[in-house]
Amino acid sequence: MQNTKDIPKWKRLLFSENLAVKGRSQKIAYIAVMTAFTVVANMFFEFKLAETQFSLTLAVSALTGLLIGPLFGFAACFLGDLVGFLYNSAGFAYLPWIGISMGLTAAIFGLIVSGIPSKKSWFLYVKLGLACVLTFAICTVAINTTAFWLLYSKVGYGTYLISRLFVQGQIWNSLVNYALLFVLIPILKNVKTLKLDIK
Repeated sequence: MQNTKDIPKWKRLLFSENLAVKGRSQKIAYIAVMTAFTVVANMFFEFKLAETQFSLTLAVSALTGLLIGPLFGFAACFLGDLVGFLYNSAGFAYLPWIGISMGLTAAIFGLIVSGIPSKKSWFLYVKLGLACVLTFAICTVAINTTAFWLLYSKVGYGTYLISRLFVQGQIWNSLVNYALLFVLIPILKNVKTLKLDIK
């Protein structure tokens, strides 16, 4: 088995440190399981409270990036969103930017939380905070909100952004997912069988 210190940088972009040293069949199994978990999250981890639709796909995407790595995490989340849609579209059109934003969430968490080493335990929370801010700005605002605004809105972007974040509740959904990650990731880091490569 390959030593984790010998993993080339290009391979760390593909896989998490834990997955990079595993055999081909183990890599395929990990990616398949996380893709299936993303499909399940898309189909069943959603509920509506008043005007806000809560979904745990943001947290699942982040964990996917940590467990299998940035680029394969992106692929697993994008594919999971597509398969989830094909299975249960409910008559709606496919929205590819949602899969892209889920994939980018996985990639950003995989690159920042796992990819930036640190000797201080408190620095994990700094990395988590940075990943949360970036995914909110890039995925929730720049990709999802902009795409919905371009296709469906008849009001100005600022008005639509405020409405989507506060009236439709996307900011509350994001905060719930990020709070969940702040609780779960430090706990999962200490689960030896997962071998999360968070330093």
